[in-house]
Amino acid sequence: MIKDEFGRVHNYLRISLTDNCNLRCFYCMPDEEYDFTPAARLMQTEEVEQLARLFVMEGVTKIRLTGGEPLVRKDAAKIIESLSALPVEMVMTTNATRIHEFITVLKASNIRTINISLDTLQPDKFLLVTRRNLFHRVRSNIELLLHHGFKVKINVVVMKGFNENEINDFIRWTMHIPIQIRFIEFMPFSGNRWTGNKVFSMQDMFSEIGTQFEFLPVENELHDTAKNFMIPGHVGSFAIISAMSAPFCNTCNRMRLTADGKLKNCLFSTGETDLLTPLRNKEDVTGLIHASIRSKARQLGGQFSGTFEMLDAASIHNRPMITIGG
Repeated sequence: MIKDEFGRVHNYLRISLTDNCNLRCFYCMPDEEYDFTPAARLMQTEEVEQLARLFVMEGVTKIRLTGGEPLVRKDAAKIIESLSALPVEMVMTTNATRIHEFITVLKASNIRTINISLDTLQPDKFLLVTRRNLFHRVRSNIELLLHHGFKVKINVVVMKGFNENEINDFIRWTMHIPIQIRFIEFMPFSGNRWTGNKVFSMQDMFSEIGTQFEFLPVENELHDTAKNFMIPGHVGSFAIISAMSAPFCNTCNRMRLTADGKLKNCLFSTGETDLLTPLRNKEDVTGLIHASIRSKARQLGGQFSGTFEMLDAASIHNRPMITIGG
């Protein structure tokens, strides 16, 4: 069992397979000329499996594969196949641009739930945010996943002045389609030009949705980061991840393993623990894992709390989001 000093048991591991991506979303990547990590410095296929098995031995029951974009990695299929044998719940976060190339592999694995990053339902706005003309491929691949029976969740980073006016368009999508829309408050990371006045808060979202829909809360699981809601008559649902206005740190059970083998005990932690180097040196890294989690701050990496409106993004010390893993 992996536990921190506040009694929180950590049984959910997010593994980033790469910091590379075929999209260029401005809130995730610093700029177009971003230098991706050389392949030799990334965890290799066997190392991903080796570390995953070690975490499972220590009590992990859920693994999420993330990136960058995990499916741009050349050996992604091999990694998925190797991890699918582990006795854990396997899920994935992807931008869905390559789902059609991996649908057979995904069906053969034990992945049944896939989160898809999609911040707009407008093709021109998609091009603006991602700098790539792949909107229709993403929508087609969402339909492909639904056709094959996958549970699909859509991650929408809501940014004031960009897409808050599409919130109810996303809600309408859930009327006849069994998807969950997850609205995410805009969070600060290195190079993503975050400012507090761009945050469209959970209360703002409630107000916007309430102009057109009646909605009811759904009971959440203990470790849910999202607050879940349903709309009577809709086959789908929606949720809100309120990391800035109403943090959910008290029940956090998450750990993040970056593509270069660093363990982050919090999305906003300033420090990280190198597991890959000692692993390659044939050293036991179990003690390092437990020490990292024991040092976890109570909330938001110990970097900020209170009102996000007064937060200075320059005071946050962290990696760009793409190098942490979604």
